Amino acid sequence: MPPSPSIHPPRHQAALAFIFVTVMLDTLAFGIVIPVLPQLIVQLIGGSIAKAAVWVGAFGTLYMLMQFVFSPVQGALSDRFGRRTVILISNLGLGIDFIVMALAPVLWLLFIGRAISGASAASFSTANAYIADITAKEKRAAAFGMLGAAFGIGFIVGPALGGLLGHFSIRLPFWVSAALALANFCYGWFVLPESLPKERRSARIDWRHANPFGAVALLRRYPQVFGLAVVFFLISLAQFSLNSTYVLYTDYRYGWGPQTVGYTLALVGLCSGLVQAVLVRRLMPALGERRLILAGLVLCIGGYVLFGLAPTAWLFLLGIPFLCLGGLAGPPAQALMTHQVDPHEQGRLQGALTSLASLAGIFGPALFANLFALFISDHAPAAKLPGAAFLLAALLLGAAALIAWRVTHRASPADVVDANPVSPDLSYGPFAADLPLSHSPPEQSP
Repeated sequence: MPPSPSIHPPRHQAALAFIFVTVMLDTLAFGIVIPVLPQLIVQLIGGSIAKAAVWVGAFGTLYMLMQFVFSPVQGALSDRFGRRTVILISNLGLGIDFIVMALAPVLWLLFIGRAISGASAASFSTANAYIADITAKEKRAAAFGMLGAAFGIGFIVGPALGGLLGHFSIRLPFWVSAALALANFCYGWFVLPESLPKERRSARIDWRHANPFGAVALLRRYPQVFGLAVVFFLISLAQFSLNSTYVLYTDYRYGWGPQTVGYTLALVGLCSGLVQAVLVRRLMPALGERRLILAGLVLCIGGYVLFGLAPTAWLFLLGIPFLCLGGLAGPPAQALMTHQVDPHEQGRLQGALTSLASLAGIFGPALFANLFALFISDHAPAAKLPGAAFLLAALLLGAAALIAWRVTHRASPADVVDANPVSPDLSYGPFAADLPLSHSPPEQSP
């Protein structure tokens, strides 16, 4: 790698833009192949849709499993060698892998390619660590909200772009994804500065923590971080009720076709992006991290309850704003965790969180899909309840709210954002997070 440039104010903005694009591309890597991968699998196995369905499930599980395993590895490597190197190598690997998948003539090669994609796209954890390095504590929730918006954009654009490109050629989405990833690598090579100076890096790689189970041990060393990590996992798990049942549920209960489903999912993604990109930044100074977490969780619970019980489509649609406002909870929770962890462990922290989200992705789809199937079948435990999956999601978030209320109640003064934070002057040094910060007294429990 070439010597990395320093982070001066103009480059600071360029670096943030690069990280934003990187996260969006990682999400595109997941979403762009959703419309075309099943059809490509059907072609490669000779046209059997039933066998293809089994393989599609295996591909999805494999992708999340690779993210689960490699997220803490990438986090530990970034703590030792710096964020820039890990992010650039990940982007290069993702671009090359998409080329392999575009050319794959047999199923097993496509399967291996999807595994490598999952490992390469695990750079989301390193991107979060990069943001923690260069952003002052009172600004982190807003920065993580911007990353959440990038994730939302990628999730909206990915499937739509994949479907459009797949109309012309079933392998074209893979070529476009490869071009985007390699272009991002080239851009980052010249623009992206290193965020973690050598004096703040780990002296060695702690392989005990560079795995998903060792990462949990790292979280347990920080009681408040561990509690918030449980909240983060429950939020991630609840979200898979949407991924797994939304299309089937709205068809079963309201008779929605693909076009209506597509419009409403785009609305969900757009609203979620606006919440994380705009509202988190606006509300953080007024409410602080703790109140924003609890407010987001309570609003999201209301959204899931409306989804699960709404007898008509318009009541179901009324739940979308509440559900999207649940996005207020994630960025401040993540910011609070970064406040507790030493600078040289930020990469491992973000790797551990990404692994938890991937773990939710391994088990969540099967859990909610089977629950939906059970409660619309003739063998339902009680009366048929099509929205059982959404009601379970609401219960999970209720547990998350109780845990968040308890662990943030013990927050120290250093963990609470000043209601009127003073913006640091970035000209004093390359790392905003290094600057001394002043904080208000601990906020009182609501």
